Amino acid sequence: MKRFWIGIIMVMFLAVIAGCSNKEKPEDIFKAYLSNWEDNDFEKMYQHLSQQSKEEISNKEFVERYKDIYKGIETENLQVDGIFDSKNDEDLKDDSVTFKYRVKMETMAGPIEFTHHATLIKEKNESNQDWSVEWEPSLIFPSLKEGEKVAAETLEASRGEISDRNGSKLAINAKANVIGVIPGKLGDETEDSKEKLSDLLRITIDEMNKKLNASWVKPDSFVPLATLPLDEKNLQPFFEIPGVAAQEKMVRTYPFGASAAHLTGYVRKITAEQLAEWKEKGYSSGDVVGKTGLEKTFEEKLRGKTGGHIYIKKSDGSFKETLAKTEPVPGEDIQLTIDANLQQEIYDQLKGDAGTAAAIDPKTGAVLSLVSSPSYDPNAFIRGLSDKQWKEWSNNPKKPFLNRFINRYAPGSVFKTITAAVGLESGITDPNEVRHIEGLHWTKDKSWGDYYVTRVHEKASVNLRDAFVYSDNIYFAQEALEMGKDTFLKEAKAFGFKEELPIPLSIEPSILSNNGINSEAQLADTAYGQGEVMMSALHLALAYTPFVNEGDLLSPYLLKKEGERTVWKGSLIEPKTSELIKEDLIRVVEDPNGTAHGAYIPGMTIAGKSGTAEIKESKDDKNGTENGWFIGFDTEDNDLLLAMMIEDVKQRGGSGYVVPKARNVFKSLQ
Repeated sequence: MKRFWIGIIMVMFLAVIAGCSNKEKPEDIFKAYLSNWEDNDFEKMYQHLSQQSKEEISNKEFVERYKDIYKGIETENLQVDGIFDSKNDEDLKDDSVTFKYRVKMETMAGPIEFTHHATLIKEKNESNQDWSVEWEPSLIFPSLKEGEKVAAETLEASRGEISDRNGSKLAINAKANVIGVIPGKLGDETEDSKEKLSDLLRITIDEMNKKLNASWVKPDSFVPLATLPLDEKNLQPFFEIPGVAAQEKMVRTYPFGASAAHLTGYVRKITAEQLAEWKEKGYSSGDVVGKTGLEKTFEEKLRGKTGGHIYIKKSDGSFKETLAKTEPVPGEDIQLTIDANLQQEIYDQLKGDAGTAAAIDPKTGAVLSLVSSPSYDPNAFIRGLSDKQWKEWSNNPKKPFLNRFINRYAPGSVFKTITAAVGLESGITDPNEVRHIEGLHWTKDKSWGDYYVTRVHEKASVNLRDAFVYSDNIYFAQEALEMGKDTFLKEAKAFGFKEELPIPLSIEPSILSNNGINSEAQLADTAYGQGEVMMSALHLALAYTPFVNEGDLLSPYLLKKEGERTVWKGSLIEPKTSELIKEDLIRVVEDPNGTAHGAYIPGMTIAGKSGTAEIKESKDDKNGTENGWFIGFDTEDNDLLLAMMIEDVKQRGGSGYVVPKARNVFKSLQ
């Protein structure tokens, strides 16, 4: 019997020991809690809390608080580790134990790292665990107390500004007054107030209502309606309308407006598609990005790097403590070689005509202006574009949104300098040889059928200089036929055809033909800039630099910091060829019979060439239209080479419509 009771006692003792060994240790409970935390499984974290903690914060409140904080500060790479050492055992009491832990995370304001401690207490709870976490706000961040909040603030980086060669601003960040409405304060005369505001802001009531009816709008919300123009400072008329208020903010501003719109471009808020593509680059909803022009081209340099500030706010809303802060890095300022005053002068000369112009420094290759006309005011896209203005621009047959300086056009007779250079360099053209040409029409032989080359001036004896002065198509056509297709194409191509211009703008490469020159008639047409020749205004301007630089064709550059003369095509032609063609171009302007005599300015020596390019929809098009060209440079100061083109000049004097406008540009520099 004695042995029987000893056996019973031993079984009971072993059962107690086994039961004790199956109970989880506080260290295990805390490890599970930290693991749930690192996995962002806040529901499971909550299950480890003590009964007292659960009475003070509900499951929903607990989960939402962690989620809101971590989402607000944009937490990534969260790491939570327990610190377990012998000292922990010393802290172990009958009913509580304290463990240390370390938290690391990446946030929108930079890394956050801290070490803190948590207390576990021994209690019976719903899951029959002996140990539970005593939760308090300081477990999220050590200095966070009940009633306090974690705030996150994006610190916007100022966008880099764009200026011209002299420091004049083309794209800046400027203060602007935003006029808006607080719906709850509109009063009883709501419709009357809207009508007055519509007149002042030049927007329709429908546009206004669309903004006021947005889902986020509340009675006390400030609903922005329009940003006032830079020069509009008087706000009193707006404040006389009930419910109207104003806020000041920094907005992108383009002081030279329409004259440089296609060059600078403009910014807009990032689209959902762009955000999805660029989020890894640090972009977020509400950011502005370059939409067109240089704003788009230099987006990475101009945008800068956004900073962030994460801090604790006291219960009264006042600042308590910074948890992490990264200062914003301003965008890079960009200085161009552009002369803003020259840009404005050329734009004004075009007077809304459809056309383009490119101006360069012929001794360095610096780009002085790139103009497209007609244009639009880029500030409207920032300060509020009305439906009326948008429709007016969109429906304008002259297409103000079309950037003409990046497009290609048939050059017409301004191309003849290239044909002459090829002929002289190949030895085919003798500048003193006289060609005898009868009448205004010429065809090689019967093989050309009913096709013939025409000229404007009837002159029986023509040498190279005469051909330039009178812009004789027949002379250059005959010269090209003597050169032959292979020689002509090889030497002409060396002027940069089918090559990207070394400049940060998407200008299409110029071409001599679409699929080669397939007939003598096409070769003849090509010789005087018709056929399938297509060139941009900037490339045409560059193609004239060999006549200033003893045969070197210069490379263009647009950024002032790149300010060194760079040769694109060295020794393209012989210095004697360069000098001969330059002298002929001077005669084109100074000779009273010259087609560009309208560019003559007493006291200046302008060398230039005019040209009219026929534009036809098809070979059978008997009407078509014409584009007028002038390219010229001052041979004495050598500080301006201008290429200007105006569309649809057929009934307006052809290239003679363009030449006086170019003359005015040169004259403005006297």
